[in-house]
Amino acid sequence: MNITQLNAISPIDGRYRNKVAQLANYFSEEALIKYRVLVEIEYFIALCEIPLPQLSGFDKTIYPELRKVYKSFSSDDAQKIKDIEKVTNHDVKAVEYFIKEKFDLLGLEKFKEFIHFGLTSQDINNTAIPLSIKDAINDVYSVELAKVLNRLKELSKDWADISMLARTHGQPASPTRLGKEIEVFIVRIEEQLRFTTQIPNAAKFGGATGNFNAHKVAYPSIDWRAFGSNFVNQVLGLHHSFPTTQIEHYDHMASLFDGLKRINTILIDLDRDIWTYVAMDYFKQKIKKGEIGSSAMPHKVNPIDFENSEGNLGIANAIFEHLSSKLPVSRMQRDLTDSTVLRNVGVPFGHTLIAFASTLKGLNKLLLNESKFQEELDNNWAVVAEAIQTILRREGYPNPYEALKGLTRTNESINKQSIANFIENLDISDDIKNELKAITPSNYTGI
Repeated sequence: MNITQLNAISPIDGRYRNKVAQLANYFSEEALIKYRVLVEIEYFIALCEIPLPQLSGFDKTIYPELRKVYKSFSSDDAQKIKDIEKVTNHDVKAVEYFIKEKFDLLGLEKFKEFIHFGLTSQDINNTAIPLSIKDAINDVYSVELAKVLNRLKELSKDWADISMLARTHGQPASPTRLGKEIEVFIVRIEEQLRFTTQIPNAAKFGGATGNFNAHKVAYPSIDWRAFGSNFVNQVLGLHHSFPTTQIEHYDHMASLFDGLKRINTILIDLDRDIWTYVAMDYFKQKIKKGEIGSSAMPHKVNPIDFENSEGNLGIANAIFEHLSSKLPVSRMQRDLTDSTVLRNVGVPFGHTLIAFASTLKGLNKLLLNESKFQEELDNNWAVVAEAIQTILRREGYPNPYEALKGLTRTNESINKQSIANFIENLDISDDIKNELKAITPSNYTGI
């Protein structure tokens, strides 16, 4: 049976495939194979550049032809490697044999035993996967998150002067401005982004137990640690982890996943706040002709985009959490658990991208209900009590907090007139009375 969007088990490859299709270039089986081929080819070229004595006669003008093996890598090539794997029962060895066949076609038979020379599978996997993650973040993740951030910045600017009643503990509190409340999320996300960009994209490269044993025994005079660092750092553009066991220790990758999880958590906070504001009627939502909000209640326009985003962010974070807590733990020099879980590294990215798209869609549907903002402020004059008692403190008025507490904690309605009456009965100058009377829920919004 051919897998389609209708019969795929995962919603990432089914219902939401159109939202995450770009990630197939980085996290699919074909993509992993391609990145492995890339590392193997570049490693062979790096050996030629030393040069090893047996490679000193290699024609460097053939480098472009070698690089075509991964630059022109096709689905047919990936299937060829999978066919070889059916025989070898080893995925990385299948890549090696595939490249050796390419060498035969190029007339490079005498050099082909230097493909995968001295390496273990994890030298390939632990460079290919960090490289794919790095590229996916730069090419896809950062681009999609930027769309959300840019929209938030537009809304923060558009709503900069919209006064709104704040709610702490769910209760009316000192007023704020809607644009500022959106800006809070912008700054939080940007700070976490700054942290994540400082995390090295680390990769292991050093043979069966990380010590370049095979390399050193074959060529003891070569500084293999310097070679490995140069190859990983300069050729691949990653960060060489050394010393390691057979596998990358994944501490930096775990830190990255924790950082991405924190960004998702901030977006969950945003989703829930906007959802609540919709419930409070602060926002209406644009209606698209033909869309149905509820199968039973025709009047409803549900904030489903924010709910969809929250759900997908939760799934992403659960997987990021498992990856970041599991990957750095491996029995002695290695076990296979890291390989198993790394097969799923694209899954949390997929759910994260779905969430970004849903949040952005929801933000674009919001319609500001300014009258509701004003209504809430007009109905909560008690919130100016903080302002009044602070000025009275400044003027040395006796027990101002207690005086305002007595006014505002009654069961009687507090409104503009009752506040004005309270101010008028205070034993203060007319100038101070006028200063206090000028304070309203709409203008008491701070800086």
